[in-house]
Amino acid sequence: MISNQVLQNTIDGLKGITRIDLCVIDTEGKVLASTFPEADAYTGSVLAFIDSPADSQVIQGFQFFKIFDDTQLEYILLLNGGSEDAYMIGKLVVFQIQNLLVAYKERFDKDNFIKNLLLDNLLLVDIYNRAKKLHIQTEVRRAVFIIETGREKDTASLENVRTLFGTKSHDFITAVDEKNIIVVKELADNEGYPELNRTARVICDLLNSEGDEHVHIAYGTIVNEIKEVSRSYKEARMALDVGKIFFDDKDIIAYSTLGIGRLIYQLPIPLCKMFIREIFDGKSPDDFDEETLTTINKFFENSLNVSETSRQLYIHRNTLVYRLDKLQKSTGLDLRVFEDAITFKIALMVVKYMKYMESMDY
Repeated sequence: MISNQVLQNTIDGLKGITRIDLCVIDTEGKVLASTFPEADAYTGSVLAFIDSPADSQVIQGFQFFKIFDDTQLEYILLLNGGSEDAYMIGKLVVFQIQNLLVAYKERFDKDNFIKNLLLDNLLLVDIYNRAKKLHIQTEVRRAVFIIETGREKDTASLENVRTLFGTKSHDFITAVDEKNIIVVKELADNEGYPELNRTARVICDLLNSEGDEHVHIAYGTIVNEIKEVSRSYKEARMALDVGKIFFDDKDIIAYSTLGIGRLIYQLPIPLCKMFIREIFDGKSPDDFDEETLTTINKFFENSLNVSETSRQLYIHRNTLVYRLDKLQKSTGLDLRVFEDAITFKIALMVVKYMKYMESMDY
């Protein structure tokens, strides 16, 4: 069904061309769009016209037209004037609105198909049959973006993204819940992950400029067939979650950059607790004081380089060595040894993951 705003914009534009007042009323007599204030006065005449067999009729100095969607009566068009010119203008307006109905129905059908495709609700044979019927290419390169905004039921952001990509592109913009916008982006043969990241940045900047400061965007890997689009969507959803846990300073995250965080995210919580208990003897690696945690993180940032870490922390090398020795005594792990450093780094990530999952439970 065409939105009231689209109908209003359409007849406003047509009035500007024809200089004739127009009105669109639904089959229950409700005025949906009008260029003159007295439209409600014709409700009774409209209901009578609906019950008549005529497709058009002159009533009270107005031309009345029925607008069908296939064989289903959808709207009644009114325009002032009983002349032959007014009749021809009315027929053109009816044709224009019927074209809008066809376009919106096609978009709805495609939108419904894409949603079911993303959610794995279609059999393989149905995917290809429906794609052919809807004139959607099946063997082109695509990737899926998930855009999370800070507002629920954010139709404004959805429309902004649709406007950004344009209505004539082969991309699909939809939503499967109240908070996330999904973009299924078609890629040319020479486009890859750098182009995906640039697209994500353009979307993020657009939504930020519209006042949404809590935008997070994730995207999956590039797939070659339409049946694989749901995989890219699942990857993007995982990237969105993993990004919040381990890359909370980033507003754009790609599935291909998740690293070990992707593995940790799939671990069961009981196994994580057992790992922390065995490694740290019942303690937690985030129980250390702020100074120790800062030292550990900076040491990891500098690839276990003692000299560079001490320089960036503005402390003497021996002070850093003392802190690392103290940490080794309390945990049994020497961060200067690569294997111990890896164990400690994973433990920090596991604890971060467990805390995130606990917060989600609430």
